[in-house]
Order: sequence, then structure tokens, then C-alpha cells
Amino acid sequence: MSRLFTPPAASQITPEAIYLNRRQLILGASGLAAAAVWPGAIAAPALSGKASRYSTTETRNSYEQITSYNNYYEFGTDKDEPAKNAHTLKPRPWTVGVEGECESPKTFDIEKLLKLAPLEERVYRLRCVEGWSMVIPWVGFELGALLRQVKPTSKAKFVEFTTLADAEQMPGISSRVLDWPYTEGLRIDEAMHPLTLLALGLYGKLLPNQNGAPIRLVVPWKYGFKSAKSIVRIRLVEKQPATAWNKAAPQEYGFYSNVNPAVDHPRWSQANERRIGEFLRRKTLPYNGYGELVASLYRGMDLKRFY
Repeated sequence: MSRLFTPPAASQITPEAIYLNRRQLILGASGLAAAAVWPGAIAAPALSGKASRYSTTETRNSYEQITSYNNYYEFGTDKDEPAKNAHTLKPRPWTVGVEGECESPKTFDIEKLLKLAPLEERVYRLRCVEGWSMVIPWVGFELGALLRQVKPTSKAKFVEFTTLADAEQMPGISSRVLDWPYTEGLRIDEAMHPLTLLALGLYGKLLPNQNGAPIRLVVPWKYGFKSAKSIVRIRLVEKQPATAWNKAAPQEYGFYSNVNPAVDHPRWSQANERRIGEFLRRKTLPYNGYGELVASLYRGMDLKRFY
């Protein structure tokens, strides 16, 4: 079961000025120089000096908060366990196969993925089904850029994501909490939406293992479990794929899992949330605040039935 989160002390939170200074170092230096100043930094040309138009202006959670409070059951079910246990994950070498209903199936090496499309910083809200939230500055590119490389056919109605399941690297695989490997899925229009991101980093650094290294999905208008971590395979399919949490508890976790404060989880309300690092709760926004951009995808759907 999850433990209650104790907000970190002020001394543990990266001050905004320091972060901005670090980011400017990355933006202004060459890739090699940036790596020397800040090991693990994404090469300078990859980051845009301008914030994405899709980014929220809300206060970001600190790097320490984002990397120490995680849901990643392959490394443990308590929120602090992934940070303790994920050092066993080996994010290099790594490949992602993209296959199924497409004209040009391909396998991408992670280094090629870093160069596939211009990387952007996207500051997105993350809302977890358990009732907590964060604001995270991801670095990545739109999933659509990858899917266009393989040329989906007219039969590609859904996209299925499969994540790594290696008992030697992931101690949580020995548990029966889920049917491994972890799988997730989106409709093709959701996958091609410009908000849908493949993240390779956060705060200007390559993804830490506990956050889904080396590549993860980020779908900001859906609950956090929809954003599959450590992806190894992407399949374009004609029929709706089975997904991990929907298989485990279909009465609690629907295929769509859009953030909807009007549809409660059977065991708790979704009407409000607790931003990590804050004491008071805040109201949860429909579609996590991205309704203006994504509500049209679900026009005419019964959102209580298709939860």
C-alpha cells in the first residue's frame, strides 16, 4: 500500500533561480560542454529556448519531488521504492519496435530517437488516479512524429504500448499485482494529438530510471497510469488493445481514463487533488485542464460509461 507523502524540506527543493541558470547553461553551451557541466544533460541543440505553447505556466514541482515520489510497480508499490530500486534498470542499449498496421515497420535505437524530431520542453500537469498531482517539465517530441515514420494504414484504429518486463532488472515483476508486461493503449486520434508526448527527459536531463527511462509516454489529459514507462514496443492495431489496469480491475480503471472530476473511482472521489508539496487540496479540472484542446475528441460520448 502507498505511504503518506511527507513534503521535502525547503533545503531539498531546487530553487527556481538555480534551475533556470542550469537551463541557460544547457541552451548556451555545446552538447559536449553541457554534458561536462551537468552529466546526463540532453545536448544543447535539442532544447528550444522558447517554452512550448502547450506548456502550463503553473509552478513546477522540483526535480527532487518528481524523482522521489513515483508510481512504477516494476520497482515496488510504495512511492519511494522506485527511486531506491530502479538503479538496476539498464536504459542503454535500448530499442523500440514500431509495427502492426503500418506500411513501414521500423525498430528505432534510443540514440536515433533522440534525434528523430526536435526536442521540446513541455511543462505538463500530471494527475494520478490516487488523487495527487505534479507539474513536470518534460523534454521530448510528439508521438505523432514517430508514428508518421511508419505510415499507419487505414486499419490502424488504436496504438498499443508494451513496456519492458525483465525480472533481472525489475524486482517488482516477481509480484502478481499486475499481468506483466505492462501494456497501455490509445485511440489513433489520441495518439496523433499534438499534446501526446514521447518523453526522453525532464528538467533538461535524460529521464531517470524511476521516471520511465529511457523513453515514456505522456498523455496529460489522462490519469498518470496511461503514460507507459520504459517502452520497448509500439503496435498499431485495428481492435482496442487490452491494458494492464483495465485487465486487473475493469470496474475501477477504464480504457479511456480521462481525468474527470465528475466520475469517482469506486474507492475515492476524483473531485479534488493534492499537489505534491502543497498542504491544501485543489479542485480537479476536467481533462486535467486540457479540455479546450481535447474535449472535441469525445464529442457525443457517454463519459461515465467510457470512463
